[in-house]
Amino acid sequence: MEKVVEHIKPVSVGKVESVFKLQKEAFHNNPYPDLRQRLESLHKLEQLILENQESIAQAISEDFGNRAIQETKIAEIYGCIEEIRHACKRLKGWMKPQKRHISLLLRGAKNRVLPQPKGVIAIIVPWNYPLLLSVGPLVSALSAGNRCMIKMAASSRSLSTLLHYLFRQYFPEDLVSILPEVTAVEFTAQPYDHLLFTGSSRVGQVVMRRAADHLTPVTLELGGKSPVIVCEDFDINIAAKRILSSKFFNAGQTCVAPDYLLIPEDRLVSFWESAKRLVSKWYPSLHSKDYTSIINEEAFNRLEAYLQDAREKGAKVQPLLEVKNNRRLQKIVPTLVFNPTEDMNLLREEIFGPILPVLTYKKLSDAMGYINHRDRPLALYIFSNSEDLQDNIVKNTMSGGVCINDCAMHVSQADLPFGGIGASGMGQYHAYEGFLEFSKLRPIFKQAKKSAAGALQPPYGQRFDKIFRFLLRFKL
Repeated sequence: MEKVVEHIKPVSVGKVESVFKLQKEAFHNNPYPDLRQRLESLHKLEQLILENQESIAQAISEDFGNRAIQETKIAEIYGCIEEIRHACKRLKGWMKPQKRHISLLLRGAKNRVLPQPKGVIAIIVPWNYPLLLSVGPLVSALSAGNRCMIKMAASSRSLSTLLHYLFRQYFPEDLVSILPEVTAVEFTAQPYDHLLFTGSSRVGQVVMRRAADHLTPVTLELGGKSPVIVCEDFDINIAAKRILSSKFFNAGQTCVAPDYLLIPEDRLVSFWESAKRLVSKWYPSLHSKDYTSIINEEAFNRLEAYLQDAREKGAKVQPLLEVKNNRRLQKIVPTLVFNPTEDMNLLREEIFGPILPVLTYKKLSDAMGYINHRDRPLALYIFSNSEDLQDNIVKNTMSGGVCINDCAMHVSQADLPFGGIGASGMGQYHAYEGFLEFSKLRPIFKQAKKSAAGALQPPYGQRFDKIFRFLLRFKL
């Protein structure tokens, strides 16, 4: 198959400042796009993806070395289309001003909250789900009536070049602009009206400091070590299938991938046996196109170093296929790591690869305590048939999101917000909450023709005291 980028004219690094000024001026000329204009933008976005889905999937695969086309289609193509259609169906209701209660003192006046566009939104996209993590925030931003500038990851060169070309065909540059090969320093220098960054906590801190120079509000989607708790009452074979299919999807290069497993001691052997059966069935060989490559050599080396570190410190490293990691294909064998310890990199850093540390526990409270003594994760996964147990774990832990009896599925729900907390991020997008994230909820008070507040103006006296006592006694 011919490479996508060979048929696309290379683009130069544009001047970010000039695009920003162009979009800012366009926003000043049309600060409140109506429903028709917003829906038109969303429909164009849907059209762009549907008409070019094969080229998009191919470009993403090129950037990875090999990325299962089916994984791109279900996780990114379908995920984007579902979110666009969800927004289109509900946007009219989202845009309506909200009526608010009026103070007793000002009866006859009116309160409302109007969601207004913020202006120019900056979106910084990672390489692991480059379409979903650019289009997802874009849907929220366009729904809210904004204009958007998007910086793609350096590792997404093929897709970045393709999207730059496609967006210029479907959208004016003063509405949406994809800026390929631009540096993060250049991109983050502008005084945006809101900035969304998806990536590592370390880089997120840098981005937030840069945004602070302009007092730009930020949304950070960072990741972290998302734990899985398997309870005694849940079928271990079903749990293994759901946990590992999520873990090895995209070769574990997913911000909400299970990062470590907490399992009862007496279920460990059963889980291991089930894992071997499943993985040998899913991926008979590392040459399988269904198994995605690690994004680059640097990431491959980092994962191999994690495994070597674990071996040297006494962990039991168990590959789930009887082959070795393949440097030429940039593929790491799906691997479980038993008996990991706190000094190992696998438990200290986000893994972002097809490696799953497995820890055992005796009491459920021990498992929850282990989670609670670490940074708050982006996701928490609970496997139990007991609603009491589910409720107990949810209410006594904290994470960005929760998925019960499966993994990562909460992210694909178009009507659920997505976001982290603490070290895993701040703010959220998707659904109505995404519309709100990129809107200024502007409170508007409208006084009545005759204001009751006039009775409280100077000169103060007995009338003031009487009215004030009445206000304090009155119960809403």
